[in-house]
Formats: sequence, C-alpha cells, structure tokens
Amino acid sequence: MIPPFSLQRIALTTGVELDVAVEGDPAKPAIILLHGWPESHRTWRHQIPELAKTHFVIAPDQRGFARSSKPPEVSDYAPAKLLGDLIALADHYGVDRFTLVGHDWGGVVAWMAALNRPDRVERLIIINAPHPLIFQRTMFDDPDQRAASQYIRAFRNPALEAHIAEIGVEAYFAKTFVGQADQEKLAAERPFYLDQWSQPGALTAMYNWYRASPIIVPEMDEEPPRPAFLDKPFPPLAMPVLVIWGIADTALKPSQLIGLSDLVPQITLVKVDAGHFVPWEAPEAVNAAMRAWL
Repeated sequence: MIPPFSLQRIALTTGVELDVAVEGDPAKPAIILLHGWPESHRTWRHQIPELAKTHFVIAPDQRGFARSSKPPEVSDYAPAKLLGDLIALADHYGVDRFTLVGHDWGGVVAWMAALNRPDRVERLIIINAPHPLIFQRTMFDDPDQRAASQYIRAFRNPALEAHIAEIGVEAYFAKTFVGQADQEKLAAERPFYLDQWSQPGALTAMYNWYRASPIIVPEMDEEPPRPAFLDKPFPPLAMPVLVIWGIADTALKPSQLIGLSDLVPQITLVKVDAGHFVPWEAPEAVNAAMRAWL
C-alpha cells in the first residue's frame, strides 16, 4: 500500500477549502492533476512521485470529495464552480500557465478548462474522460453509450443516499467498482475509500457533481429534443493534447474516440489495455506515456 501523501489545506477565493497534495520544486513547470469520481488525489498515487522529478505537482481533493469542503446545494457543483476552483488553485500557488491532467470527472473539468481558459492551460492530458461534444452527441446517436450511461440517471435520483444509508457504505463499496476496476489492486485502497465516503455529506456532495451537470441522458426509449449545438461547428483546441485511453472501459464506449482528432488537431492518442481506472490499474503504461509526451 502506498502511504498517504502529506496534504496542505488551502482556502480558495471561491469559498471552499481543498486538501491538496503538493510535491516537487515550485521553480519547475507546474502540472495540476484532477481526479474523478468517486476518488481523491490518491487516483494519482503512482504518478505524483514520478512527475515530481521534473514538475511542480499539484493534486487536489476537489470540492465534495474526501475532506475538502462540501457545500450543500446542487448548484454548488455547477461546471463554472468546478472550473473556478481550478483557476483559484493555480492562482494560490502563483502558477500562470500549467499542464493539466484529468481523469473521469477531473477530465471533464480539464476539457472545460482547456476550452474556456486556453490562456492558462498550456498542455492537456486526458485519461478516460469524454470530450463534452462527443459525449452529449453519443447520448443521442450511440445506443450502446446511452445504455452504458443510464447509471447517471440513477446517480441523480434524490433517494439514492437513503438507499446507501440502508445497506451501509461498505456494502455499497462492494458493488461500486464491480466490472469497472481491477479488484485485486482496489483491495489495498479500500480503507481510504471507506474513510473518505464516510465523511459527513460526502456521498451527497459526490453525487451532486452528476446532478449539477447539464448533460442530457435520455432513457433508452426516450426521444427528447436534440440540442442544436450537437450539429453545429465546435471550436477545436489549440494546445497539444495527450489522450490516454483504457480500452476495456465499460462506462465509456469506443464511440468516445470517433471524431476526436477533428476537435483536437494536436492529439496524441495512447491506448492502454486497462479498464476505466487507468491511472492505478496500469500505472506503468500511464507513466511511460506521460514521460514520453512531456
């Protein structure tokens, strides 16, 4: 088991406090690592020491996760708030331009940051996180992706927390990663997850990321109005982008990579034989891809 990282408690100008793992020399180029659901900075436990050899590494527990602040309203997890935290975090450390790395929901924030704040994001590394246009488009055009994403509808159900309280966090944990992750590698981290998920308000805060998202996830037999932006020109990213993709991901289908090069002209795509939680399921491959690209 990798021992815990020492964390700094940072009060951001956005009104939340985040626990942040910080490693490496502040004089070196900055790299910010954004974890996804339902994790923490420990998503990057294999990457932080490696990246710290050449970079100033900043890896927060994002709002709503672990022991970082958990504001109570769904609206507190709107995309603009999540992006605001990232920029405020960089400002706190005096970092103007940085390489941004995101996995899962952290990747969603990373895509958003690259699209909206290219003045700050110098380079982008995405790990199993869908481009927002492609993801929304596949909700309408790819039945397999729509089926795989029905869990989002369940996560938005306001009765979910009561169900978890009834069965217990440990029982819920036992079901959460089934079919999604390497169970053997997951076992050593189980105490960290259970500790983080058991913090007051943690489960609601984690699910509020899904509830605040504008993404439309239709039911399988539903035919909602198609958003107009899906069929209009979409701005391509100007910066270099590395996409590392675990090809055994059951939540994100191969359709997420179709047309991606049109939206990301400077793309480097590295496919890895792993599931959704690639950073710790295949850390050697992820580290090698990052090293070669950086």
